[in-house]
Order: sequence, then C-alpha cells, then structure tokens
Amino acid sequence: MITSQNWADAKQLWDFQQMHHEPRPCSVAIGLGSHDLGVAEVTADLYHRGMAPLIVFTGATSRTTRERMPRGEAEHYRERALELGVPDSAILVEPQARNTGENIRFSRSLLAGQGVPVESVLLVTKPYEERRSYATARKLWPEVEIVSASAPMTLAEYVDAIQDPRLVFDMLVGAQQRLLVYPQQGFLIHQEVPPAVSVAYERLCAAGYTSRLLVGQ
Repeated sequence: MITSQNWADAKQLWDFQQMHHEPRPCSVAIGLGSHDLGVAEVTADLYHRGMAPLIVFTGATSRTTRERMPRGEAEHYRERALELGVPDSAILVEPQARNTGENIRFSRSLLAGQGVPVESVLLVTKPYEERRSYATARKLWPEVEIVSASAPMTLAEYVDAIQDPRLVFDMLVGAQQRLLVYPQQGFLIHQEVPPAVSVAYERLCAAGYTSRLLVGQ
C-alpha cells in the first residue's frame, strides 16, 4: 500500500531531481535515449521554438528498450522527431551510448567530428533524471553551459502516464542514490542535498522502494 507519506517523500525527490532551468537558446539540443519517446517530443518542441538549431539523439538499446525500440533509442527518437516536423538535416544520431556518461562523451565526440562549435547544450531527459544528467554533463563537459529540460509534468501526471506509481518511486530512489554514490566514483559533480530530501530518500528506502538501487552501495 502506498501511503500519503510515501507520496510526500516521492514529491520531495521529484522536485529535487529537476533543475528548474528556463529553456533558452543553445548551440545544440541533446536528447538522451531511454524508453520514453516523450524526450524526443520535448526535444522537437524545443527545436520548433528556436531553442537549438541542431539536435543530437543519443542511445543504443537496453533491456528495457530492446523490444520497444529494436532499431535503437536514438533512431526511434529521430523517427518521432521527423513525424513532428523536424527536418532530417537538423538531426544527428549517436547510436552507441549505453549509459549517461557515454551519452555525453559520444555526443561531444560526434559534434566535434562534424565541426559543430558548442558553447551551450540544451540537455533533454526524463523529468526525474534532470539533475543526474546535468551533473554528469558538468563533470564530462565542463567548458560548456548546460541547460536542463524535460516534459513539464507534475509527479502525479507522470505517474498517471506510467500507470505504475511503485515503479516511479523506485526510479526516483535509484536516481537519488546515484547522486550520492557516483560523485565518489568520478562520474558526476558533487551537489549538496537538502536535509529534507535526504530524509525523504531514507524513508522511501525503508518503505521498500529499492528495486532500482545499485547493489552493494
């Protein structure tokens, strides 16, 4: 049973995981591959709003996307963006990345190989992965400005879309754990975590929302 305290704690993590950046024009938009085609849709919308002249979609497949996206996450994202009216000439595809670090490193290499000057990146992710993606990009690409973006949704709206609140809570807990663990491993920049967020995270762990936690941490 999901309690009102579980919901309140999940909302604490949800709000913290988002960077609350205002989208602004950048050199390029990078859509990070996942199971969620909404990332491609947000990236396409930002392109049409003049926020970036060029898009990179990055991502191979994973156990959660292999069946739904057999041609690879980046390619399925590209196809969705084309359906939404983005010209093919404005899209680059990076089909090899299998984690967020590779998303950033491989996209950076692709853009350099194409001779694209990059001063700022509009980094488009799922809502609950904004902060981790931002921290990864700041670690691996420190010389560029990173602006985070995702679908403008509340936690309740996202749960309604996924139709599985336990899974969403598990993913929020997993994302929060990685913010704590990965800086020590050199994957992310360190970010201060407010005490209320730490308490909410610990309570959700104690309540059993642990399926996305890293083993042995």
